[in-house]
Amino acid sequence: MPSKLSLVPPPATRRPAPPALVVVAHGSRDPRALSTVRALLDRVRALRPDVPVHLGHIELNAPLLPDTLAALGDTEAVLVPLLLSRGYHVKQDIPEMAAGAPARTHLAAPLGPHPLLVDALQARLLEAGWGATPRRTSAVVLAAAGSRDPDAKTDTGRTAHLLATRLGVPVIPAYASAATPTVDTAVRALRARGRHHIALASYFTAPGRFATECTQKAPWIAAAPLGTHPSMAHLLLHRYDEALATRALKAPVLASA
Repeated sequence: MPSKLSLVPPPATRRPAPPALVVVAHGSRDPRALSTVRALLDRVRALRPDVPVHLGHIELNAPLLPDTLAALGDTEAVLVPLLLSRGYHVKQDIPEMAAGAPARTHLAAPLGPHPLLVDALQARLLEAGWGATPRRTSAVVLAAAGSRDPDAKTDTGRTAHLLATRLGVPVIPAYASAATPTVDTAVRALRARGRHHIALASYFTAPGRFATECTQKAPWIAAAPLGTHPSMAHLLLHRYDEALATRALKAPVLASA
């Protein structure tokens, strides 16, 4: 007769908690930026309730990234920049902050360029009234913050190309600072090509000074920043999963006995 003990199922093995997702925002003096970022993180949590989601800022807002990482202790975390291109913050600031923290960190790629960003840009343009004019007279200025890093300009240019392919009209990237052309210059260039219905696509993650300044220069309609569009939440999780997959590929392979 089998022992009664053999009928007792073994205790369930608890799966380890996934690494924390730390969204790294730039920070802004505009209070709308912080509320927008917090709402976006709520969307991320709703999509993946199993993943611990935290926020850290590079500057201007609390919590600052070093404080967020210190609170995590020596746990594992993936840092996903809420930034749209490569540049000094991605290449220098975030890695330096991570290096001084006890947490075991992995740095994900910035959000752009990626088709999910184009989904959000197109949706924001449609909300603003895009699509009511003939394509032959329409165009878009993709307004971004700007950076002295040439890789940042390359990334923004790639997004402009993806958006132009999606919309079937010219899209010129323009910058609020540190790079050229400006929004005004881009508008003049498009008008010289016979484009009289020029929309402004706001290539900013949240409202702020640069986004407001660019919007004020729009000759026709101006789209809202990317903000809490659902594609932004999906893209943050995509970059998180991508970084974890890269970590797994880089892990040493143990020889079998």
